[in-house]
Amino acid sequence: MPYNHQEIEQKWRQIWAEKQVFKAIDFDTKPKYYVLDMFPYPSGAGLHVGHPLGYIASDVFARYKRHQGYNVLHPMGYDSFGLPAEQYAIQTGQHPEITTKNNVARYREQLDKIGFSFDWSREVRTSDAAYYKHTQWIFKQLFNAYYDTKENKAKPIDALIETFKKEGNAKTQASASFENTFSAQEWNNYSEKEQQEILGHYRIAYLADTMVNWCEALGTVLANDEVKDGVSERGGHPVVQKKMRQWMMRISAYSQRLLDGLQKIDFTDSLKEQQTNWIGKSKGASVTFNIDGYDATIEVFTTRPDTIFGVSFMVLAPEHPLVQSITTSNQENEVKAYQEKASLKSERERQANVKDVSGAFTGAYALHPFTDEKIAIYISDYVLMGYGTGAVMAVAAGDERDYKFAKHFNLEIKNIFKDTDLSQNACTDKSAVLENSDFLNGLTAKKAIGVAIQKIEEKGIGWGKTNYRLRDAVFSRQRYWGEPFPVYYKDQIAQVVEDAQLPIELPKVDQYLPTADGEPPLARAKKEDWKSFYGDRMEYNTMPGWAGSSWYYLRYMDPHNNQTFADRKNTDYWNQVDLYIGGSEHATGHLLYARFWCKFLYDLGYIGFDEPFKKLINQGMILGRSSFVYRCKDSGKFITFSKRKEYKTARLHVDIALVDNDKLNLEGFKNWRAEYAKAEFVLEDDGSYLCGSEVEKMSKSKYNVQTPDELVEKFGADTLRCYEMFLGPLEQAKPWDVKGINGVNNFLNKLYRLFYQEDALCVNEAPASKASLKTLHKTIKKVSEDLERHAFNTPISAFMIAVNELTEQKCHNKEILKDLLVILEPFAPFIAEELYESLGFQGGLHHAPWPKFNATHLVENEITYPVSFNGKMRFKMTLPASLNPKEVEERVLGSNEAQKWLEGKTPKKMIVVPKKIVNVVI
Repeated sequence: MPYNHQEIEQKWRQIWAEKQVFKAIDFDTKPKYYVLDMFPYPSGAGLHVGHPLGYIASDVFARYKRHQGYNVLHPMGYDSFGLPAEQYAIQTGQHPEITTKNNVARYREQLDKIGFSFDWSREVRTSDAAYYKHTQWIFKQLFNAYYDTKENKAKPIDALIETFKKEGNAKTQASASFENTFSAQEWNNYSEKEQQEILGHYRIAYLADTMVNWCEALGTVLANDEVKDGVSERGGHPVVQKKMRQWMMRISAYSQRLLDGLQKIDFTDSLKEQQTNWIGKSKGASVTFNIDGYDATIEVFTTRPDTIFGVSFMVLAPEHPLVQSITTSNQENEVKAYQEKASLKSERERQANVKDVSGAFTGAYALHPFTDEKIAIYISDYVLMGYGTGAVMAVAAGDERDYKFAKHFNLEIKNIFKDTDLSQNACTDKSAVLENSDFLNGLTAKKAIGVAIQKIEEKGIGWGKTNYRLRDAVFSRQRYWGEPFPVYYKDQIAQVVEDAQLPIELPKVDQYLPTADGEPPLARAKKEDWKSFYGDRMEYNTMPGWAGSSWYYLRYMDPHNNQTFADRKNTDYWNQVDLYIGGSEHATGHLLYARFWCKFLYDLGYIGFDEPFKKLINQGMILGRSSFVYRCKDSGKFITFSKRKEYKTARLHVDIALVDNDKLNLEGFKNWRAEYAKAEFVLEDDGSYLCGSEVEKMSKSKYNVQTPDELVEKFGADTLRCYEMFLGPLEQAKPWDVKGINGVNNFLNKLYRLFYQEDALCVNEAPASKASLKTLHKTIKKVSEDLERHAFNTPISAFMIAVNELTEQKCHNKEILKDLLVILEPFAPFIAEELYESLGFQGGLHHAPWPKFNATHLVENEITYPVSFNGKMRFKMTLPASLNPKEVEERVLGSNEAQKWLEGKTPKKMIVVPKKIVNVVI
């Protein structure tokens, strides 16, 4: 009977679901292995062919580990809070919960069709109150904790309060933004509000005024990775820098531990480098500059205190709090205009733009701490308020950006480097010898940095310091569709609700937009709309998406526990994620936050490990092939590809469904969108319209999305799984092209014919031939070694070679085919299960032990030599593998075939490459 993928796949999907064959067992006697995919957000468009790439790879490995005898946890769930569902709600009025449920149903249908071995009994959704109850509880622990820098760990805030009661804060060693000191008596005399304000400077989750990415059109704060080129990634709306009161997470306290932790986890070097750069550890000095005529100082952090005598001007971030007070009346308009312009740029954009020089003079001057010389104070967007102190001492001689700034504004460039030409560039060479630098003259940076720090400390104008670029994370969003904070306000003091009152559920609102006076959507809810309401009001902000995704891997370990996020016994058993697969775009967002939350929960004893993921693989992107039409800017006609340069045209994406081999379906195009109904065309000479093309990111906006549904329908899930793995190394980006999918489908049909011929099972139990055993065991060796090194593409080639060889050998041997199915099952589970059952094996293939490689089957007893005369192969000769070159030569020359080609001549030379070839030169 023919290979009917639709019938087979429907059958096994039902069996797997009914029997829950992939359900993980807590505390099983088998060794555990935890395979995890990065949490997907369920969009309305469903999966395109790029999405399953990582899921297929993780599923292959999960199935492989089951065959090896592991108790495998391979769960799936949904990061189901988020902006897209909320934007749809704003447009249509439909509650985001309904949208999300529909999207999840669509995802689940697609995932099931592809045959993933997920333990669906552990499914979680971040938007379920039963889940975010525990997110809220974790937030409470963060709120009720501080970071002890002496013990280098988080501790309960109650312990800090007891210290304050007994001895004040003079001896407190903590990560905090509170700079004043108070005695025990002063603390005890403070009002509750005063005490709470002080504690806010110590809490790990705290309220603060901070600069954020504000998107007016979306009515919310955006994370840095949600902003591209000054506009929102979703919708392309303008984003400005704005100071707002926000909930913050003191992730900066964990900077060094986040760096140290990278040494004990298996992440790629590039990802480790990204995180290292993002955390940005640097050693240097904090130096204080007085401001001429003001009772104020500017603190700067510099990694090059040795260049302090080269300071010729200072630069503040445009949003620095001192700017307003020190700007002179003459400069006020210029400074304000520049501040407004800078607010339109994201921090990422400001950091990346190294070519354009801009700034404004404040009119104020600082005083050099060693020479008392007046130093002009400017503002510029290349200085960030969030990094260091938001101020730099500009040394144009030793810093390229300062150099360009000085050149642009015609400022003095003090040369402090001996025998150095500064006419074209700054000198960043640390081996340069200092001059014009007082007590540092004659020293290189290596020695001068230490001397400079010592002098700075002796003079009382600063101190040596280690700084980190990593800033505390904004933890508020002005959205509706997110985790509510377990927070209420009483007399304007933020307080957390009791554990028994969790979860605080989202109330109903009449609209999902901010209020008329700019408050978040939750401010629209009336008191009676809240299931739980305390104090004067509830918190109106919601948590960001990364709240739920920072700990979801823990919930999978104990998903139905209503008392705690996960029982310590369960987390001790499942422990860290052994293999984590997901996109590299989360390197400095999700991965840092998840590592931070893990360390925090470890500090308080809730889990027994401080790194969540042992090994991480970033899958590359599957790129789409986009098609383009070309619209004439003058006439509005659409110009065919070959004639586009004859006109001034704008290139527009067109739906790839309307394009076949670059030819556009003209009627389909007219019916595609209303504005194209009366489209006119300039065609090719043969009357067709040819489109342009380009390989780029697969995206709905580019109309180049290919869904897996039609491919699964036409070719089967096994074909799709094998083909996606076959495209290339998992980590590499690769273009999507279905031209090769027929070859993979043919391979599976060929495999099927090893079992069935003329509608009958043709498998026999005769002894396996040496050739078949060799084919099987070299395939076992290849596939096993490849999977151990997480290479998922090369096994497909090995399977194709094996099936071709077994077909040539006319192998229908049960022993050979059974083991072949076991190693194929991770890649093509449906057909493998069906054929395994046809062999008479009961209990399911997914738990069958992985075949052991036997090297003896690869030992060659005989070698078939191709024999050439003057470089042309004339015949083949099979000889014992044990023969040495001389013996091979004698056997070949003694054969009748050789004598025929020699024609009585004596060979001039014999070339024998052992176990390879023989060449006779005559």
